[in-house]
Amino acid sequence: MYTDLFLYFLFSSFALLASLMVISLSNAVHSVLFLILVFCNIAGLLLLLGAEFLSFMLLIVYVGAIAVLFLFVVMMLNIKKTSTTLSFFFNRPIGIITFSILFNQLLGVFNDFDTFGLKQKDLIWISWITEHNNLTNIQAVGKVFYTKYSFLFILSGLILLVAMLGAIILTMHQRTDVKKQKIELQLNRNFGGSVKFINLRK
Repeated sequence: MYTDLFLYFLFSSFALLASLMVISLSNAVHSVLFLILVFCNIAGLLLLLGAEFLSFMLLIVYVGAIAVLFLFVVMMLNIKKTSTTLSFFFNRPIGIITFSILFNQLLGVFNDFDTFGLKQKDLIWISWITEHNNLTNIQAVGKVFYTKYSFLFILSGLILLVAMLGAIILTMHQRTDVKKQKIELQLNRNFGGSVKFINLRK
């Protein structure tokens, strides 16, 4: 019980600090690396809450694909540090509006407890580690995918394969006006005339 709470507060604090570093750093590469750290901490929180399927999907999709794509684009563009002269009063209205929207959403979550008759005492903390005998989310989703929706799942994989092959074929266009290296002609050349001695006049 106390181990789960300790890990919960640990992941939450690391996610909060990493998210603050994402928006405060001026280096874009460092911001993307801290964004990956935020995703990893949120995945740990979802794993503690028992949503292991969402946790692994967050790691695979966001960390393994989107964050790596962000990092590749940032490093490829080679973004330099630019000195901006924006005043503090220019950013204050945007920050206040964003904070008010998120704070209203948070208050709406707490108000839903009273709407559905849920109180703090009615909430029971169940550790997912002790529930290893029950059916997990990954097993439930796998059974649904490979039994009821197996045809649609395989069809979507086939469509993605065709799209990937089409993108490869469209980008591999052959140009005829480009001189290419022919290894067989270079190996069959006459080595006698490859070196010439020239007498230079003094």
